[in-house]
Amino acid sequence: MSQTSLGMPAMPPPTSAPTWKQAWDSALYGERGFFRHNSPSDHFRTSVHASPLLAEALARLCEREGLDTVVDVGSGRGELLRSLHAIDPSLHLLGVEVAARPADLPEEIGWSPVLPALVETGLVFANEWLDNIPCHVVEVAEDGSVHIVHVDSDGSESLGARVDDASVPPSLRRWLEQWWPVSEPGTRAEIGTTRDRAWSDVVERLASGIAIAADYGHTRQDRPPFGSLRSYLHGQEVDVLPDGSRDVTASVAVDAIADVVQGTVRTQRDMLLELGVESARPPLDLATSDPSGYLRELARAGEAAELLAREGLGRFSWVVARKG
Repeated sequence: MSQTSLGMPAMPPPTSAPTWKQAWDSALYGERGFFRHNSPSDHFRTSVHASPLLAEALARLCEREGLDTVVDVGSGRGELLRSLHAIDPSLHLLGVEVAARPADLPEEIGWSPVLPALVETGLVFANEWLDNIPCHVVEVAEDGSVHIVHVDSDGSESLGARVDDASVPPSLRRWLEQWWPVSEPGTRAEIGTTRDRAWSDVVERLASGIAIAADYGHTRQDRPPFGSLRSYLHGQEVDVLPDGSRDVTASVAVDAIADVVQGTVRTQRDMLLELGVESARPPLDLATSDPSGYLRELARAGEAAELLAREGLGRFSWVVARKG
């Protein structure tokens, strides 16, 4: 967070600043929003950017399950779809992204700013999408009451309505009580109702196949006590500002997401190992018999190690839901 709000008054005055959810939504998806004018790969590194081995694993999953379509939700500039097209040109591919279609995207790859109404038989994959779904932020005041947090574009925060106020949808309070209860003054939470609804809507559009949300997240046993709002710009973590100049992200309550779609939570490491991603170094004698081949295999092993790292990308959660 750009600044702490510990010590705010127990009875906050009215505020004209937008809620965090409103400011966040405008900062990322408004007319001048960050994702409408920036390529994610220019600012942060995801598993998609780390290696085409992820695409190879997903292609094997499609082959194993008999899936002929891949819908990539939050496609960036189509990096995953480009790799999948090169691996298996027979796959029907669709990118869903608010940004305009990249000019150099192969014409065989579909592109849309909205989700398809129906995916008959396919894989729906969302890599680091849910963490960018704006949600309400709350904080416990000095008297123990829980309030919606408001924020200006310069990062200045203030407390608004109590979550048990008649003006606040009861679903927010219920979600907090079930998934992320907070009581100590100064502690914070990000209410995941918008993420739950967003992923539920995605999964409901899938008639038969698999839906996977891959993201960094937490469960009730390890919630961050002061929330997890962060911003990234040009590969560096920077002050959190909802002004459209930078990414705004927060970790995902993956257990809540899994519950709403009746899915399971797996680590990326376990899933990719099952799908044939291996990080073993090539045999040294290959360096003598085929030096260029050895270097290629060594590079693949390094990429695999990054995707599988227990303290890195391998810790990511995959929320897996099956339909049909």
